[in-house]
Amino acid sequence: MSETSVRLLRLLALLQSRPIWSGAELAERLGVTTRTVRNDIERLRIIGYRIDSTTGTAGGYRLGAGGVLPPLLLDDEEAVAVAIGLHAAMAGTVGGIEETALRALAKLQQMLPSRLRHRVASLRSATVAVTGRGPTVDAETLTRIAAAVRDRERLRFDYRSHDGTTGRREVEPHRLVFTGYRWYLLAWDGARDDWRTFRADRIDLRTPNGPRFTPRPVPDDPVAHVLRGTASTAWRHPARVRLHVPYEDMAARLPPAAGLLTPDGEHTILETGSDSLDNQAAFLGSLGVPFTVLDPPELRAHLRVLAARYAAAAEETPGS
Repeated sequence: MSETSVRLLRLLALLQSRPIWSGAELAERLGVTTRTVRNDIERLRIIGYRIDSTTGTAGGYRLGAGGVLPPLLLDDEEAVAVAIGLHAAMAGTVGGIEETALRALAKLQQMLPSRLRHRVASLRSATVAVTGRGPTVDAETLTRIAAAVRDRERLRFDYRSHDGTTGRREVEPHRLVFTGYRWYLLAWDGARDDWRTFRADRIDLRTPNGPRFTPRPVPDDPVAHVLRGTASTAWRHPARVRLHVPYEDMAARLPPAAGLLTPDGEHTILETGSDSLDNQAAFLGSLGVPFTVLDPPELRAHLRVLAARYAAAAEETPGS
């Protein structure tokens, strides 16, 4: 590799390492003149890198986002992180990106040195994925929603409710929330004069978006608001349970997808749900802590049936 090519790679690595560099600083780091730095900056611009320059005492060179994606320089930790992220994307909840992630991963692995390929392989072999992932969401739907949140544009879409009915909505999108199982949109619904939570996999976006809006304050943390809303609407059997352990203990153990936790004196209230009473009972039993079901009555009744069944199974029968 020529001396100029090596210097360009070193220059690019420096520009990616912090927001702005003065010409004198780059020249000192590279051991060249500021004129050579200017020439090298121009070479990088020719091959596709957007490098902005400003004058003055606070001026310098800044690596910007260009119209096309030029080659990137990643250090060892960044390369491993990207590889693991691509593996996760291939089995995630965003539909339509599995093949794209596979192609990108193949390109990355081809370029990884042996020591990094071994690290990625070790992480893969030591990791077990949870089966039964949530419903997939089209990648374009998520990106269009995210763009509307960024640009503060109203969204128009057809929405399929839990009961299967479909209706048209126009909302002010605030945040996308991923619980680890499903993607949700938190938005202000003007027709209902209230905040609403929508499952992203049930959204069918219309074109174009609506007019721009001025964001309004959310009543609480977006994640907590979504979890509170989904505990009552996303499941066939929403439940409210008192766990007889301190809030801090359960908050450290349970992921957000399990439900919404709130302190209750020395205890903890869990708002959760399931599409099956059997699954709900199994989940609560797996927590390994004493609990009291506050709602619904159907879950309490189901637990009594299970308790009798388990008690009978534990009875010692003659001749056994």
